[in-house]
Amino acid sequence: MSKEGTKLQPTLLEAGLILFGMLIIMGLGIIGLQLSPVVPILTVVFLLICWAKIRGFSWETINQSFVVGIKNGIIPLFIFLLIGSLIGVWIMAGVIPTLMVLGFKIISVRWFLPSVFLMCAFVGCFIGSAFTIISTVGLASMGIGVTMGIDPALIAGAVVSGAVFSDKMSPLSATTNLASAIAGDDLYAHIKNMLWSTVPAFLISLVLFAGLSFGHAGASLSKITQTADILMKHFTISGWLLLPVLLLLVCAWAKIPTIPTLFLNIVLTIGLTLITPRNHYSLAQIADVIQNGFKIKTGSSEVDQILNRGGIISMTSTMTLIIIALALGGLLINLGIISTVMDRFSKKVNSTGMLVLSTVLSAIGVNIFIGEQYLSIILPGTAFKQSYSKADLAPEALGRALEDGGAVINYLVPWGVAGVFVANTLNVPTLHYLPFVFFSLLCPFFSILSGFTGVGLKRAIK
Repeated sequence: MSKEGTKLQPTLLEAGLILFGMLIIMGLGIIGLQLSPVVPILTVVFLLICWAKIRGFSWETINQSFVVGIKNGIIPLFIFLLIGSLIGVWIMAGVIPTLMVLGFKIISVRWFLPSVFLMCAFVGCFIGSAFTIISTVGLASMGIGVTMGIDPALIAGAVVSGAVFSDKMSPLSATTNLASAIAGDDLYAHIKNMLWSTVPAFLISLVLFAGLSFGHAGASLSKITQTADILMKHFTISGWLLLPVLLLLVCAWAKIPTIPTLFLNIVLTIGLTLITPRNHYSLAQIADVIQNGFKIKTGSSEVDQILNRGGIISMTSTMTLIIIALALGGLLINLGIISTVMDRFSKKVNSTGMLVLSTVLSAIGVNIFIGEQYLSIILPGTAFKQSYSKADLAPEALGRALEDGGAVINYLVPWGVAGVFVANTLNVPTLHYLPFVFFSLLCPFFSILSGFTGVGLKRAIK
């Protein structure tokens, strides 16, 4: 926060009223009136600017607030551009169609949802990036599930639940490493301690997905066969086209960062496109797919809807909403609104249960009001770290609360970075799949339960 912002620090009542007003405006706009989140968030940004000027903040401070917010999203925004390109070339080369045809052969309709949940969780632990899993394995799973006649919201819930599990438990995950670093604990001790909330959330999610799958046991075999025939007619279906998937795993094993991993995968996929006999794409056509996404007319509107996607352009609406949400977050941070509330929270807790509850709720609150996954870990972690030390709790206790309230919740926020990405990539609105992301909904509950019961709550070694 700026020096000017420190002098003009809002009161707790003032900050609370601002946040409450934000919830009302965004709730009425997005949930009540079914508006795109862009307009309600822009409305809140405008009102915050008005409040800041009335309060005495300079234009320089207000402008700097936008910079503070948006700079945190530069890397994710660039990753989204690459993921848009990757989706386009994966479909063009036949990678997604190959995964779909393979899925038709090995995945039972009766066990589809738990299979998707387990597959995304397992593969994601090796890759360490929920966004990559959602845009690759998740996208193929959507194609398979929609063909089987399963509700897209249910499929998205299983995909996101598995991806979030991997993002939470993989030692390669950026959020897992960040939470461990902020809490000040060893990475593998941090992951081990998270099992107390992760395992019950995982098992219950698995049971729920299994139960929901039984309601879809009557999917049409003819429709599945027809879709597979269409894919084999228009694309090369080959085991060689699984090489890009293998490359993701190799890059993760070699600890290559996300951006170069995506670049390498795009290059490999383009290479496979050029050498595959049935593909007749020129460099100009490949460039157009990277820019504008893949387009095809197969004669089946349902198959076309699955395949016609990807490209940099497909990510522009996502990036627009994320930039506006990050700008809002920058205002809340730089004008001292978030710090006023969190500082009071951290000083008023009087038991370990309330401490964990306050940490989890603060992380959820940052997700809701700022919409940025990393800040939902950094801000509460900084605010509560000293309180955990005073309560004789180990750093692992703080790290788990940050993950359970921060990292896993961003996917459920319609204007959050992760929520916007999922909705755009899987073509399912956030509020539609939210009730079925069981893993993200259960993790905070078990973390808070651990805080009040003391089960699995790690104490500091004296």
